[in-house]
Amino acid sequence: MKTVLITGCSSGYGLETARRFLGQGWQVVATMRAPRQDLLPASPRLRVLPLDVTRPESIAAALETSGPIDALVNNAGIGLFGAFEATPMATVRDVFETNTFGVMAMTQAVLPQFRARRSGVVVNVTSSATLAPMPLVAAYTASKTAIEGFTGSLAHELAGFGIRVRLVEPGYGPTTRFAHNGASRMEGLIPEAYGPFAQSVFAGFTQAAAVTTEADVAEGVWRAVNDTAGQLRFPAGADAVALAQRHAAAGAEG
Repeated sequence: MKTVLITGCSSGYGLETARRFLGQGWQVVATMRAPRQDLLPASPRLRVLPLDVTRPESIAAALETSGPIDALVNNAGIGLFGAFEATPMATVRDVFETNTFGVMAMTQAVLPQFRARRSGVVVNVTSSATLAPMPLVAAYTASKTAIEGFTGSLAHELAGFGIRVRLVEPGYGPTTRFAHNGASRMEGLIPEAYGPFAQSVFAGFTQAAAVTTEADVAEGVWRAVNDTAGQLRFPAGADAVALAQRHAAAGAEG
């Protein structure tokens, strides 16, 4: 029986992904900063562990408790929406600590066991914001774009050890807790001068014809973990798929 460790399972994509893998008969290690056993159905194949991906000692403790794993899903992340001009650099660093360095630290921590067994898969969840420019998410997009480059390079680096590395790129998901989880972080990040522009951006979001659901992302992660054909990118959600196709077409034309 295979085991997957998923970060950021307290809500949204991580929680739904944990449900998906449980339903498929995997052993699941669902991690979150403040563990809650009631979020997932009781199962002998489930462990809920505390994990803060920005703290090395927390990473070490979670991996020691979980034991050997077959797949790592780096889903934990924090959102940031606001004018870059008004965003304190301390806030930018906080976003990178979780979205970028946390992913790198988790990946680095599991690689010795994967390399020793010459098997394993790392799936990094980024964002479709990396596929097309979006306003008012400059720092957030930068933190996710860094992981896109990291993942592509690492996939080549580790292929000879039998380790697969994949990307899942969710589209716009209004049902996720992106804004809620980052509400205090984003306070005051839309100065008056940016107000009219921000309102037009918000209106575009609310009128979006295609959106991404949590189930879309869980399906994308499931496909990425089980892929053996060498596909790197797995856009998740109809809007993300459309963006990925446009991105690929633009690259071919260039």
